[in-house]
Amino acid sequence: MSDHPLGQPVAVLAAWTFVIFFWMYATRIPAMMRAGIDLKNLRGGTGASLDQKLPPEVQWKAHNYNHLLEQPTLFYAVALLLMVTGGEGPLAVELAWGYAGLRMVHSLVQTTVNITRIRFLLFFAASLCLLGLVVIALTHVF
Repeated sequence: MSDHPLGQPVAVLAAWTFVIFFWMYATRIPAMMRAGIDLKNLRGGTGASLDQKLPPEVQWKAHNYNHLLEQPTLFYAVALLLMVTGGEGPLAVELAWGYAGLRMVHSLVQTTVNITRIRFLLFFAASLCLLGLVVIALTHVF
């Protein structure tokens, strides 16, 4: 076991990102084949260009994967800052677990039912956890 309890929620959220990564490709590639998209000769384009060609339920996984590479990068940076500078108090650990857990639940909502109101509430709650971590980091380094 590590001396850095913040490492656990960081590692869990990073691993969760790869769960979504594999789920995305496990659903997207078969959907692309069903849509008649020639994967061998496909050139250019973006994931967003597939929004018009693939069912929304398939694209929800891709959208969530992208979301897991956006705001969570700030979470990783702040958590690592707290780990390196010795700012891993109990509140920081609780907030980090809250952030990771809420983002994982957000993923499950977005990739399955995709109800925007629920997604927003989960995202907002996770953002408050992240804000708490940022405040702890600011008070710790200054």
